[in-house]
Amino acid sequence: MLEELHIRGLGVIDDAVLSLAPGLTVVTGETGAGKTMVVTGLLLLFGGRGDAARVRSGADQASVEGRVELDPGSPVAQRVHDAGGQLDDGTGLVLRRVVSAAGRSRAYVGGAATPVGVLGELAEQLVAVHGQSDQMRLTRPGEQRAVLDRFAGTDLAEYSAAYTRWRGAASALDERVAQAGALRREGELLAHGLAEIERAAPRPGEDVELAALAARLAHADGLRVAARTAHNALLGDADDPAAEAIDVVALLSGARRSLQQHAGADPAVEALASRVTELLALAGDLGADCAAYADLLDADPAGLEQVETRRAELGGLVRKYTDGPDPDLGAVLSWAESAQQRLADIDVSDDAIRALTAQRDAALADVQRLACWLSEKRLQAAKELAGAVSAELIGLAMPSARFTVRVVRTDPSPSGADEVEFLLQPHQDAPALPIARGASGGELSRVMLALEVCLAGSDPMPTMIFDEIDAGVGGRAAVEVGRRLATLSRAHQVVVVTHLAQVAAYADRHVVVDKQVVRKRVVGEHVVGEQVVGEQVVGERGIGDGVTASDVRTVTDIERVAELARMLAGSDSATAFEHAAELLQVATSERLTALQHGAATQPARIRRRRGGGPKRPS
Repeated sequence: MLEELHIRGLGVIDDAVLSLAPGLTVVTGETGAGKTMVVTGLLLLFGGRGDAARVRSGADQASVEGRVELDPGSPVAQRVHDAGGQLDDGTGLVLRRVVSAAGRSRAYVGGAATPVGVLGELAEQLVAVHGQSDQMRLTRPGEQRAVLDRFAGTDLAEYSAAYTRWRGAASALDERVAQAGALRREGELLAHGLAEIERAAPRPGEDVELAALAARLAHADGLRVAARTAHNALLGDADDPAAEAIDVVALLSGARRSLQQHAGADPAVEALASRVTELLALAGDLGADCAAYADLLDADPAGLEQVETRRAELGGLVRKYTDGPDPDLGAVLSWAESAQQRLADIDVSDDAIRALTAQRDAALADVQRLACWLSEKRLQAAKELAGAVSAELIGLAMPSARFTVRVVRTDPSPSGADEVEFLLQPHQDAPALPIARGASGGELSRVMLALEVCLAGSDPMPTMIFDEIDAGVGGRAAVEVGRRLATLSRAHQVVVVTHLAQVAAYADRHVVVDKQVVRKRVVGEHVVGEQVVGEQVVGERGIGDGVTASDVRTVTDIERVAELARMLAGSDSATAFEHAAELLQVATSERLTALQHGAATQPARIRRRRGGGPKRPS
């Protein structure tokens, strides 16, 4: 439940606190006083679009802060913790939204800065806002179908998934058939390339190995001479023992002998002799390796030719099947892997076409089965919703009106295989016409309210906000609107922005938004307070600088009667005051009687319908 709303710098509201309570709260005031800013503030608080134009003239920013009472074990509380926020005193959630004059927007949940989208997520489980714009949306076929599904408790998830599978399978089949020739030619080219690569049978890294081998074979003579020369320098020329050159091993052997002769005289000399011995071993091994390398480098013109032929074959594959900036054999192997997968995907054989056709038909059968189930639910719900709304319209001063919900089967679409249309017959002699062109503004308002009342019984939202959806309604119908909102408030916290005294009289709490400071004023024999009126008044803090400001205050007793009188007659006359007092007395009496006798005035057929209707097909 929403407990408090604090608005700063928003439109004509400079700084105002709106205290809310369970039951029905009405917000009233003169046109232009800022009633709409209350709803705007609520929308901002729950993730609505931040508009810099709404920031009060001269202010750096607009801010809205609200406190919501939560069940600490609810999904909302868990989402708050996930976002890094904390509950105040274990059950209170503080939300805050700031919009700067430059257009930047910030959001805070439970003291933690969060994306604005988190506020929207919380709003889906905390508050439902119904405004005049909903009336225009209600004339759209898609919105009418959504309203019926909401009343029926229909879950479209399974049908939507089946529809997506069917459309995907149908598109795949159509594409395969329509492009059979092109796909067949593409398949032939891919098969040819794969066959050519398969014949060559390249190995990963083979091109690098062959490049190194070709370089070695091309320089075999020079490499062999270098290796022999290094061997002779290290170990001497084994083929010419009498050669005059002194090799490294001979020199190291002499050094070791010289050191070993005096090793006993000093441990340091013994250590030097040991190191020379290590060098002798290394020189011997290195010389042997040089000899072995030289033996491998016999000139092999035929081998070199074979290597170059293989390199040319692999190079042809690289040029033909790669186009990157640094192509190599690895790219050829990657192309072959992709081509193999693509070849499997574009199979245009009769077997492949039959398999795709079977997939499409099976998916279509699922869609038709689920669409039939949806239609049955909608048809049953249509009768119930039509009866419930028609009953509500009788109480809203349309005793002869008949509301009808027409459901017509169509081809499958993303939302089912039905067209839904709302029709209204205002009286017996009038034809039943679609509400988009057959309902007046006042009739559309009453249909809208009747629908909201019927749907609200299945709405788990703890708080419901109505923004002047009673436009175009008056007289006895206005009284019935107030009664129904009062009844609705026994199951929900209801906040209503209204211009009708008949609605405001049924409120548990009456909040006034105005541009005036009330001090003392006399109406007839009643002392109401004095009134200071002017465009320079800023709340109750004094005179401002000429910028219009609005104040938000809760009125009770005589002040509430005075506000109702203003709403009824636009004046403070004694007659208007007496009429307002009578209206409030009657409404208060009816509310008390209703509370004492339970749901005696419960709106027709309000109930939850989750899980009702035809059984889901298996």
